[in-house]
Amino acid sequence: MRGVALRYASCEEVADDILQDTFIKVFEQLKNYEDQGNLGGWLYRITVNTALQAYRKQKSRNTHHDAYGQENTGYVSNESLENMKMDDLLQLIQELPEGFRMVFNLRAIEGYSHKEIGEMLDINEGTSKSQYARAKKQLQARIIAEENELKARIYGS
Repeated sequence: MRGVALRYASCEEVADDILQDTFIKVFEQLKNYEDQGNLGGWLYRITVNTALQAYRKQKSRNTHHDAYGQENTGYVSNESLENMKMDDLLQLIQELPEGFRMVFNLRAIEGYSHKEIGEMLDINEGTSKSQYARAKKQLQARIIAEENELKARIYGS
């Protein structure tokens, strides 16, 4: 559950808040849980929904929009991804602007359609598509930069 919260949160403290809120909801709703289906799936769904609620609250407080960041024309190889530690990839995802991070998690990890994401985040489908594309470009740029830094350290370039 913490791993799910970390994917949606901007930092560990926010993830811990999401996790705490999730446990409160689980405790309050445990009496309604029927022994049908997977308990882990039920907990997972509550965690994702709690993270989305936290995002919506934060979004309503903020009047500014996330910067789109730099465009990237590079390509991330499978080897680059294989050489990355999961914690490093998670950190890169956490560093994405908030809207990008939410859309990326919902699309790439949860598998929702852009239409569903738009409904969940109260944005239009086109915004979801563009934020997802930009999130992927930013992640690619950061992964390439990490790979280049590693090569420079290893080969002394």
